[in-house]
Amino acid sequence: MAGQDTMQAAVIDGFGPPGVLHTAAHPVPVPGEGEVLVRVHAAGVNAIDWATRAGRGVGVPAFPAVLGWDISGTVAAVGPGTSRLRVGDAVFGMPRFPGLAGGYAQFAVADENELALKPAGVDDVVAASAPMVVLTAWQTLYEHGGLESGQRVLVQGASGGVGHIAVQLAVAAGAEVIGTASVANHGFVRSLGAHDVVEHDAVGRSAKDVDIAVDPRGGADFRQLLDVLRPGGIVVTLKGEADGHRAAARERGVRAGFTYVHPDRAVLEQAAPMLADGRLQPYLQEVLSLEAAARAHEIGEQGHVRGRLVLDLR
Repeated sequence: MAGQDTMQAAVIDGFGPPGVLHTAAHPVPVPGEGEVLVRVHAAGVNAIDWATRAGRGVGVPAFPAVLGWDISGTVAAVGPGTSRLRVGDAVFGMPRFPGLAGGYAQFAVADENELALKPAGVDDVVAASAPMVVLTAWQTLYEHGGLESGQRVLVQGASGGVGHIAVQLAVAAGAEVIGTASVANHGFVRSLGAHDVVEHDAVGRSAKDVDIAVDPRGGADFRQLLDVLRPGGIVVTLKGEADGHRAAARERGVRAGFTYVHPDRAVLEQAAPMLADGRLQPYLQEVLSLEAAARAHEIGEQGHVRGRLVLDLR
């Protein structure tokens, strides 16, 4: 950005525990062809962030590295060949995934076609909490599951980041939703519109004739969910395909799907009015400063996050 060469960012100089995240001066990125520079007002924190920090996530080509994909902010500069966005536009999105996007910083560069306009009435913190979980839930339910009104949808981990958004999307589509959650979160999941809530280990006894099952954990959960589906139903897992998944589904006369989340501006543009009118309400467990990025990772790795964690950079 003209007049400013460095910015504050939460960086890692190598893989390790949350403490390797620290704030430091970092070069302001320069937008290339078709890209814009975003002044980041807020950045969402996701499980893939702390997995990547620990060396178990996406590839990191060089250090120091800036993590973070979910961003909300304003366009500060535009690169050559841009046509959609202008300086001053309020935007949000999940750019570059699974390449590094550098969201934990005062500025980040993104392809203009991977950002959506942020509705005026939606706060930056809320907007930054949405992209990855909305895209994951949407792609799971619609692109893989073929979600339609009147279907029965089971959401495992319904109080978590993707789970609580999947419940709301399915309810908005007119589906009957069953969520799984710990007892302490039953009331929360019901408040999202779920028709029934059961504990994780009670799924096999409490759910049947399910059209779409959302599986955030994989492993034994995936195989258990195969048994609650109606003939032709589908389990969509967020943990990637493992040997035998498809064969196990075929043996039961059901299907298996696998969500590998990817940027999609069109989906964010459909979700934007839902965020604006309250049909989608990301729950914010905690909002922290950029300097507290390591603490956000500590909270996430402890598990049982209700909803979302966000860094407020304003």
